[in-house]
Amino acid sequence: MTVRSENWLAAAGLRPTRQRLALASLLVGDGHDRHVTAESLYEAAQRSDEKVSLATVYNTLKAFCEAHLLREIVVDGSKSYFDTNMTDHPHFFWEDSAELTDAPAEELEIARLPDAPKGAEISKVDVVIRLRRT
Repeated sequence: MTVRSENWLAAAGLRPTRQRLALASLLVGDGHDRHVTAESLYEAAQRSDEKVSLATVYNTLKAFCEAHLLREIVVDGSKSYFDTNMTDHPHFFWEDSAELTDAPAEELEIARLPDAPKGAEISKVDVVIRLRRT
């Protein structure tokens, strides 16, 4: 396990269990941001000989989101991706490969959002731009 993944968990006040450390290392151990699904992270764990169940991966990703270590981006209401980059930024969703990538935030302009209903506030805006290769 890398010091980076241990510090990442500690900064969020999460207990560094063996499974959390293993998954954190796969997510942020090399210092690069990434987009993963529970299934792709599970497969990466299996390739690195980590003993972790798919249910544990789902539970750990949920805990990481609740601790504000990851952002969940839902595509089509059925597929969730988890992003290690916590800054506000848009995404490209590549329909042919089901891959989620960062889109250039500096090129996105949102002129106006609708007012939130009474008693509510806008917590975030997710922008997913769907792409089809030509």
